Amino acid sequence: MLNAILIDDEANAREKLGFMLEQYCAASVKLVAQARNVEEGLAAIAAHRPQLVFLDVEMPGESGFDLLRRVGRPEFEVVFTTAHDHYAIKAIKFAAVDYLLKPIDVDQLR
Repeated sequence: MLNAILIDDEANAREKLGFMLEQYCAASVKLVAQARNVEEGLAAIAAHRPQLVFLDVEMPGESGFDLLRRVGRPEFEVVFTTAHDHYAIKAIKFAAVDYLLKPIDVDQLR
């Protein structure tokens, strides 16, 4: 089972994805923390050392890409979750394992 963190500034998006992970991915992914911005995300990563991070791109202040730059060489896999498809190439350059467009489709999440 993969320990995961969800980082997204939108409470509704965190709630929906958290529910979907619990309902459809509970056998393989355990959500151990949620964060609403880069600072909270960095603290959650340090505290929980996740294997997987679901990361929004656009957040107030700093972006998901900024978070990854600050981490340096992440010891976790990244799945970007965003409503914007134009970040896909940049996400690939950051070695994302997946790129899910909001609203997230259950079949793609699985």
